Amino acid sequence: MEVSRARAPHRVIPVHEASQVGQARRAAMQLAHEVGFDETAAGRVGLAATELGTNLVKHARGGRLMLAPVDGTGADAGQPWVELISVDDGPGMADVPQALADGYSTAGTLGGGLGAVRRLARCFDAYSRPGDGTLILARLGANAGPLAPTRDAPSPPEVSAVMLCAPGESVCGDGWAVAWNAEDVAVLVADGLGHGPGAAQAADVALDSFARGPSAAPEALVARLHAALSGTRGAAVAVARTPGARDPLEYAGAGNICGRLFHAAGDQSLASQPGTAGFALRRVRGAGHDCVRPALLVMHSDGVTTRWALTEDRALLGRHPTLLAAWLCARHARGSDDATVVAVRLPAAAAEGMA
Repeated sequence: MEVSRARAPHRVIPVHEASQVGQARRAAMQLAHEVGFDETAAGRVGLAATELGTNLVKHARGGRLMLAPVDGTGADAGQPWVELISVDDGPGMADVPQALADGYSTAGTLGGGLGAVRRLARCFDAYSRPGDGTLILARLGANAGPLAPTRDAPSPPEVSAVMLCAPGESVCGDGWAVAWNAEDVAVLVADGLGHGPGAAQAADVALDSFARGPSAAPEALVARLHAALSGTRGAAVAVARTPGARDPLEYAGAGNICGRLFHAAGDQSLASQPGTAGFALRRVRGAGHDCVRPALLVMHSDGVTTRWALTEDRALLGRHPTLLAAWLCARHARGSDDATVVAVRLPAAAAEGMA
């Protein structure tokens, strides 16, 4: 199975005034250089950050940009992208397509507003609800422009994650990994006990152990993680796996990792049992859950509260999964611990196509 795993936590840059737009641009360009972009590609990242930051100042009464390196997909598989996420609590946009149209500028800037960001990005999406703010995602690569779809090979699951460090920390004590092979998908979320370097080391041990054999049943994987984490400070862990597009989703966990499964047949909570992997842990028993694909699997650490609902924001389920992950971190992060949300869109069976 191929494995994708956490690269780095998101850096959060508040943008409430014009001077902070420059700070966001410089940080975005620095990240672009760090992942290997040349000057031209880094300049595109800087322009996108400028447009998003200017939009926050002029139209949203402020907000924040979240920056992180992510893995490219499709024709860019194996290449890094820079992810920019704009989050605000402003008035929202009543007409998102109009805001993205050519000639509609966020503030009369040379870039041409949000439409320019969409043209520059390999992957772009936006969600807004009047009165409740806006979320904008832009992923930029070494190549310019939207990523053309590929049809000659099965696509991997659409994987999104937002990771935030605890206040005052530069490393995140959470981690995640996703493994796939054809229609078989397995997901791990690990939350090292506490936060800081010790928690990050425990999460890395869990990710390494998962990567060595992700195709095992979730309860067997949790048992293996428990053994691997002996000698570390321990971690809360949860594993979800769906062997095929017509199979149930299997889930097993120890500790405070929350899981939710959204599909046409309903919304299911995925429960873990009490305990900490790496310490005394009674035998973990997995459970099967009906999973009507296409479906969206969401798992998060306890840095995000469990009492959240998409009552007025169910339209997020149809947007890019990163927007839901960012929404959860923006609206429901506790603000005192590491916070990680992983959202994985599980496609329908290949013969059926996507719904």
